[in-house]
Amino acid sequence: MWKEQIDLTSSYDFDYILMRLAMDPLNNINKLERRITIPLRVKNKNTLVKVTSLGTTEKPSFLLEGSQEEQKATVLEQVKKIFAWDEDLQAIQKFFEQTDLKQLFKKYPYTPLVKEFDLFSNLMKTIIHQQLNMSFAQTLTERFVKTYGEKVEDTWFYPEPDKVAVIPYEKLQAMQFSRRKAEYVIDTAKQVVQGHINLSTFETKNDEEVISTLTKLRGIGPWTAQNWLMFSLGRKDLFPVADIGGVQNALKKYYDLEKKPTRDRMQGWSEKWKPYRSYATMTLWRSIEER
Repeated sequence: MWKEQIDLTSSYDFDYILMRLAMDPLNNINKLERRITIPLRVKNKNTLVKVTSLGTTEKPSFLLEGSQEEQKATVLEQVKKIFAWDEDLQAIQKFFEQTDLKQLFKKYPYTPLVKEFDLFSNLMKTIIHQQLNMSFAQTLTERFVKTYGEKVEDTWFYPEPDKVAVIPYEKLQAMQFSRRKAEYVIDTAKQVVQGHINLSTFETKNDEEVISTLTKLRGIGPWTAQNWLMFSLGRKDLFPVADIGGVQNALKKYYDLEKKPTRDRMQGWSEKWKPYRSYATMTLWRSIEER
């Protein structure tokens, strides 16, 4: 058993992140103790790390706890990347205070861009969620993970690509997946297993290269590719205008518009938010998620 305390030098709103991650019932979160237990794969082995918030938004501090001492360095590096603890949110805050989103960022300051815990798992989740309402998407994802994944203590791991690739389409259809969605999930896993796509190499590719590669896969469009880039690789300058239910509604509310803005209009506004459009997106989503 090992423990490590990490103190950040920039403000960071971890409580919002806990609230957002708690929307996914598969995440193991203790809101009272401000803790999340994260499933990680280290050298092809499943391991858990507990992340507990000890500080405040202005003075963030975290306690990390793991079980295998020999994994400590790797786990620390992965967790820091997941939560983007090296990002200077104060600099991003100052940037947006000079834009037309000034009031939005004053109301919802220091919103981090947090990654999902695993590249392949997030691709599966994003494919399942596309074109579905949140409640039903979560139901399908739970059925998928609890049937084919693995539970370690009280934390769920998504199934690995080789396990997903051999699932009969009919098995997912029996869980209320559409035939097409079942094919998208399983056939994407087959592409990974057969080596036609290597998600770990995308870190070194630019956004356009990744989107071009992913959208060649059947069932993956720009929305899925952009969301995967944002929440798997933490890319800072994405603005998914195809997310009608989220960004569009948030902008309608923020600008107090009678009608939802068009995609062209949103794209025009977003030009002023480069190179941090992902943070604009996150903060806009937050504005309609929090009551």
